[in-house]
Amino acid sequence: MNASERIDEMIAKLSDWRGPIFARIRACVLAADPDIVEEWKWMGSPVWSRDGMIAVANAHKGKVKLTFAHGAGLADPDKLFNAGLEGNARRAIDFFENDSIDERALKALIRAAIEYNRAHLKKNARPAQAKAKSKTV
Repeated sequence: MNASERIDEMIAKLSDWRGPIFARIRACVLAADPDIVEEWKWMGSPVWSRDGMIAVANAHKGKVKLTFAHGAGLADPDKLFNAGLEGNARRAIDFFENDSIDERALKALIRAAIEYNRAHLKKNARPAQAKAKSKTV
């Protein structure tokens, strides 16, 4: 079973309000960029990546949590982050029963995370290239 099938199965098993919320979050993530990759990590967590990890989602007893790996480095003009605000790297959005999802703002935040990953990837690639050149000289 691949990661997408495992995520489908996990959502189907969420028989209360968390299933539909989780499905909508997933749809927003995937709609934000066609090259986002779904993964299944840490013994049961859906993870979305593009040029690095974007976010991980988990269904908890009273909420669905979407944690952005580099959320502290992202602008959040729509004030979506409501959890993990004290962290140095991660930020999260906790969705509760009857919460609405601002799909436009969530997609924008996901795209910002992709841009963060791309900038970070380029920044780290230069020293690696320079190191490789120095070994061949």
